[in-house]
Amino acid sequence: MKARILLSPDLHRNRKVVKITFDYNLGILELLKKHFQVRWSQSKKCWWIARTEFDYKKFKEVFSPIAEIVAIADKEKEKVETVLPKGYLEKLERLRYSESTIKSYSNYMKEFLLAFKDKDIDRLSSDDINDYLYYRVKNDKISVSRQNQLINSVKFYFEKVLGRTKKYYKIDRPRKRRILPKVISEIEVIKMLQATKNLKHKAILATIYSAGLRRAEVLNLRKQDVWFDKHLIFVRSGKGKKDRTTVLSESLVVVIKKYLEIYKPNYYLFEGKNRSKYTASSVLRIVDKAAKLANINKHVTPHMLRHSFATHLLEQGTDLRYIQTILGHESTKTTEIYTHVSKKSLAKIKSPLDSILEDKQLNNNEIQKPTHI
Repeated sequence: MKARILLSPDLHRNRKVVKITFDYNLGILELLKKHFQVRWSQSKKCWWIARTEFDYKKFKEVFSPIAEIVAIADKEKEKVETVLPKGYLEKLERLRYSESTIKSYSNYMKEFLLAFKDKDIDRLSSDDINDYLYYRVKNDKISVSRQNQLINSVKFYFEKVLGRTKKYYKIDRPRKRRILPKVISEIEVIKMLQATKNLKHKAILATIYSAGLRRAEVLNLRKQDVWFDKHLIFVRSGKGKKDRTTVLSESLVVVIKKYLEIYKPNYYLFEGKNRSKYTASSVLRIVDKAAKLANINKHVTPHMLRHSFATHLLEQGTDLRYIQTILGHESTKTTEIYTHVSKKSLAKIKSPLDSILEDKQLNNNEIQKPTHI
């Protein structure tokens, strides 16, 4: 069966282009690069040629022998309905994977199926899958994190749905780059809270930071999860579907009680329109706006507030094991990353140069302590 190449007019950065899409095929890609001035669009996930540079006659001469060329009208879209393998979605739901994981696994699996739509995926070899991954990394420039998610979505099908052993197929996983968490200072946190005048927004910011919550965790909080008498916040079904408790700040108690009195939420602690659960995008906007109002020249995110909470606890001398429990980390190794971020801990370390210069046994004739370096 011939491969298929779709050509469609499009706009890319206010420039008229011809969008070129095709299923995974290294042969087509090599010819495309060899004969045409093609460029890759990361936003549209496709190859394109400027319409003024596109030679349709030459395009047909090059690709007609190996592919079917389909030209799509300006406002037409080819709708390809990719159906997940039988039992895939049901297995994800039965194993209680989170909504976001189910969505990402399903999307990656559909992309995988589309790439091998003319093949029986149950008979694919490790080489077939590795070639596909190599193509995605090289041409789609997918990140290490996305590559791992893609691998996991495919492994889930073979191992969980089909019940094959983990030895069935092996994919080289990239080593994930270790990035230290970004944090803001205690003063910057205060500035953000002071700059936020909306009471609900202030309550959301204060809750995320003071309790070290993930964005999804603050959205899932119910009114009954704030235990004023015990000065604790109950976090239900956090990451890994695990319940835990975290601290309820004295300062937050005042803000939350005032918020409850004025807004009177029905079920969730923070609700949007029509008493529905507050949205994740709204929380992002609140944090971003607060940072801008506080004149913080950083891109502050909800998770950065959680990182800051952990780092500040560590700097106050809180035991790492308590921080691990509060944050809901399964392993101490995850929590230990904050020891690399804490500026106060680093400040306590004395450079060997200072120790040498301050050594009383040194003769002043040998070395004189400089006033500056």
